[in-house]
Amino acid sequence: MVRVAGGDFVMGSADFFPEERPVRPAAVEPFWIDTFPVTNAAFRRFVRETGHVTVAERDLDPTDFPGARAADLVPGALVFRPTGGPVPLNEWRRWWAYVPGAHWRHPHGPGSDLSGRDHHPVTQVAYQDAAAYAAWAGKSLPTEAQWEFAARGGLDEATFSWGEEFAPRGRRMANTWIGRFPWEFLPGRGQSDHPGTTKVGTYPPNGFGLFDMTGNVWEWTADYFGTHRAGSRTGSCCAPHSCAQSPVPEAGERYARRVIKGGSYLCAPNYCLRYRPAARQGQSEDTATCHLGFRCVALD
Repeated sequence: MVRVAGGDFVMGSADFFPEERPVRPAAVEPFWIDTFPVTNAAFRRFVRETGHVTVAERDLDPTDFPGARAADLVPGALVFRPTGGPVPLNEWRRWWAYVPGAHWRHPHGPGSDLSGRDHHPVTQVAYQDAAAYAAWAGKSLPTEAQWEFAARGGLDEATFSWGEEFAPRGRRMANTWIGRFPWEFLPGRGQSDHPGTTKVGTYPPNGFGLFDMTGNVWEWTADYFGTHRAGSRTGSCCAPHSCAQSPVPEAGERYARRVIKGGSYLCAPNYCLRYRPAARQGQSEDTATCHLGFRCVALD
């Protein structure tokens, strides 16, 4: 972990998406934060010691899905599938699929595994899974303010964790999507020909010595998702989202939403552009995806 001294900073941004506004003063007390996102190896140790079964592995309760066919009530999670060419960017179902059998050990479905990926961020973890790991480790999930302060690395109000230029001197600084989302992918350092996670620490740390605060995987925070003024339903590389002002789920939803931060390997400039400290999304607590992980904090 890295100790963050805390202090005052400017939270949010007025230059991008409505849910990041208004720009406002914030402050955090000193805290410790994981240097990297929690990895597959670390999560495996947690599961071995506790017997934890993740949300994506659990049987589904038919009463939670009225009208659903029994054959469809199979444990699984959301998996990204590149399209064969350009598609309308408001049709997220073109590239997201619910895959039975997808969970943290098989992040892209039954045919996938974690071979060679011990030091990649764990994915396919719902909020409850992340919170359970944090409690087991004697830590907690960060608040949105803690996360954003840490991600800025001392560069208050900068666009990116490393400054204003996305690729200084042509250097990639994070595992984000390069190319035209969701079909044209140009791999970077440590990546195969297919979009996916990279080993933690592959890209440079920020000013606080923290790795992967930008890209690679989105990260859960402890805060409920809300907007500071009228919200939006803009698209993102996540499944569609909406604004929940409190722990009470929105109409038609079973679970409240939590703030996720940092963007992922699926964030592209032509679509999401949320690989910035100020960027934020709301994610349903029960949702597990192949591009969502977490890291923990501890009190000073």
